[in-house]
Amino acid sequence: MLRILLVEDNEGDILLTTEALENLHFEKEIDVARTGKEAIEFLSKSGNYAESPTPDLVLLDINLPIKNGVEVLRFIRNQSEISGLPVIILTTSSSPTDKEAVNGLHANMFISKPLDMYEYEKIIANIEEFWIEYTKQQGIPT
Repeated sequence: MLRILLVEDNEGDILLTTEALENLHFEKEIDVARTGKEAIEFLSKSGNYAESPTPDLVLLDINLPIKNGVEVLRFIRNQSEISGLPVIILTTSSSPTDKEAVNGLHANMFISKPLDMYEYEKIIANIEEFWIEYTKQQGIPT
């Protein structure tokens, strides 16, 4: 089963993304963190998230309240137990500075959020292809 942590503060984008993820062709469980701080607590299993499972994949927005996506990605890459966690940036940001920052922190993909459901489904299909290829390379059974 694929465990996905979606880090997104926009309720409309949460709905679009989770609906599109439902079309993935394998079993999955989706957790949502609505702030960068909440994502870090989830990933570090602190506070209300002490029993939270470690995700297999993180879908991360950049423009988040409290701590932004770059800070969350930096946290992930600096924690030895989760530093190799695949992270896909899914954001409305097209800032070259943001792209440079997440590339420097080794995000696995940078995807600009589409505006409609059809395009979202295409993006999720690309994420599914990424996951299938990633699991093959890592020798992870699907």
